[in-house]
Amino acid sequence: MRAMILAAGKGTRLRPLTDSVPKPLVEVAGRPMIGFPLQLVREAGIHDVVINLHHLGHMIRDRLGDGATCGLRIQYSEEDPILDTGGGIAAARRWLNGDTFALLNADTYVDLRLDEVVAVHRRTGALATMVVRPDPEARRRDAAYVDAGGRLWSLLGAHAPQAPAGLAGCERMMYAGVMILEPRIFEYLPAGVYSVTRDVYPRLLAAEEPLYAYVHRGYWRVLDTHEDLAAGRQEIPALLGEATRLC
Repeated sequence: MRAMILAAGKGTRLRPLTDSVPKPLVEVAGRPMIGFPLQLVREAGIHDVVINLHHLGHMIRDRLGDGATCGLRIQYSEEDPILDTGGGIAAARRWLNGDTFALLNADTYVDLRLDEVVAVHRRTGALATMVVRPDPEARRRDAAYVDAGGRLWSLLGAHAPQAPAGLAGCERMMYAGVMILEPRIFEYLPAGVYSVTRDVYPRLLAAEEPLYAYVHRGYWRVLDTHEDLAAGRQEIPALLGEATRLC
């Protein structure tokens, strides 16, 4: 397996902090926040990683290098202009094609066993498995509807044709920033600028592709606003404990 970490964003909601430091290198608990998804990947036994770059991307490259100090092999996908999530995956195809791969956001801390997500993904035979979580503010985020068997029937208002009437028996969730994807996903990923959730998932649902969700009920924190960053800096150190720092 390989993994891709999405790190090209401009981090506008963290300005002025991100005017001089790319968001993935903003420190939380004494380490750059991109170190958290890198650790998830490494702990799952995945060693080959591609990171997409745009805003101040050279600083990320300088910090992580080839990944050897993190026990990883890191490649970089330079974007100019920025390609959004779907276009970014498509541009990194040469590093990802050929096997199952994980997709993670660089600005999210999630207390998750990635290998368990992969196991569920393989057991269901899914084209894509999205990690989701309950959230009282789901209306303001990526509202996803999942049935008791883990099948994803709706995302951001787009429904599969065979979705239960009124989405009965489904629980409302939100996307938690981690996916597992099969290489066949590239059939739906042309070159261009577009979002994997807003633009690609509606087509996957319409095509009745096997889409599943892994429900995570543990700790999660996105670190993309000053409020969330402050909360993460308070909460995450206690969760890490004496955990070994990867990067």
